[in-house]
Amino acid sequence: MTRKRIVVKIGSSSLTNEQGQIDEEKLTDHVRALAALKKANHEVILVSSGAVASGFARLGYASRPETLKGKQAAAAVGQSLLIQSYIDKFNEFDIMPAQILLTRGDFADRERYRNAFATFSELLDRGILPIINENDTVVIDELTFGDNDMLSALVSGFIHADQLIILTDVNGFYDKNPKLHADAKKIDYLETITKEMILSTESSGSSVGTGGMKSKLVAAKRALSLGVPVFIGVGTGDDKLLNILKGKGDGTYIADYSIQAINTSRQWIALHSESAGELHIDEGAERAILKSGRSLLPAGIIKVEGEFKQGDVVDVYGTNGHLGKGEVSYSAKEVKNEIIRHKKESTTDQYVPAVEVIHRNRWIELS
Repeated sequence: MTRKRIVVKIGSSSLTNEQGQIDEEKLTDHVRALAALKKANHEVILVSSGAVASGFARLGYASRPETLKGKQAAAAVGQSLLIQSYIDKFNEFDIMPAQILLTRGDFADRERYRNAFATFSELLDRGILPIINENDTVVIDELTFGDNDMLSALVSGFIHADQLIILTDVNGFYDKNPKLHADAKKIDYLETITKEMILSTESSGSSVGTGGMKSKLVAAKRALSLGVPVFIGVGTGDDKLLNILKGKGDGTYIADYSIQAINTSRQWIALHSESAGELHIDEGAERAILKSGRSLLPAGIIKVEGEFKQGDVVDVYGTNGHLGKGEVSYSAKEVKNEIIRHKKESTTDQYVPAVEVIHRNRWIELS
């Protein structure tokens, strides 16, 4: 089998028992399967829930806490328990894990985003198995990924994974809730995820987790948009992950191989950057950047909003609304001056050199 870069996401319900404690049998099963992937020469990245779920019982909570301070305290206790369990289990296979805790802020800041990519690359180059979780101990609502399903999707795109495997307690996506409808049919393969599928899916998760099938479909849709195929399902045994890669998994495979992977810098522009302003363009410029793959020039800009500087990201609007985002090569003042200069010189039939306000390699369509 060709060497692949695999992201595996394991949810709280797949790691812990109903009391919120780490289930040693489940954990051992997962570790042995991950070790089998590594032995088959694949690069493996694990996105693991379970910190809050494994910590709340130690704090005396009867169930997963609802308050922010309760969740953060449980995560503080549980994260160390969780990573130590992984270290002990992986030691049996001579695999060194590395803990990485992330927040949205790590992705929103360009330098931290680049540093994170460099760290991931170095760990993988040295044969280390990164174990990723959201930094629940300090994160606030504004900086959350929502759940680890979305975190796994963003990480899989970020590191250009060949496959995202989301392990859960349901063997795939059904046309209706199998717990409520005996005639529910499992869907083995999907090429796309529609808004109707997401809206019709249950959103509630387990008593120890935050996700449900809805969050997994939303995450899978994001991963697909980044060119990463997804599997959602279950499995047991040492070969469960290898079987999933061979197309023999018990779940739903979701893939659209016509979608091209997006490079890391353009992912940051599209998904994580904050817009510093707006550019409104005419129909000619809209056709040029959307249909012909060209850069955005001053001639097509009809309005500039905001006080952005060189290197900032701005939203671009056409005649029918939002088109996408791009990194500008000039400040707002310089763009306005270029527009004025272009209009002035074009009336005298002088040659006006092409100034790329947004280079096509720094542009991402979002319409």
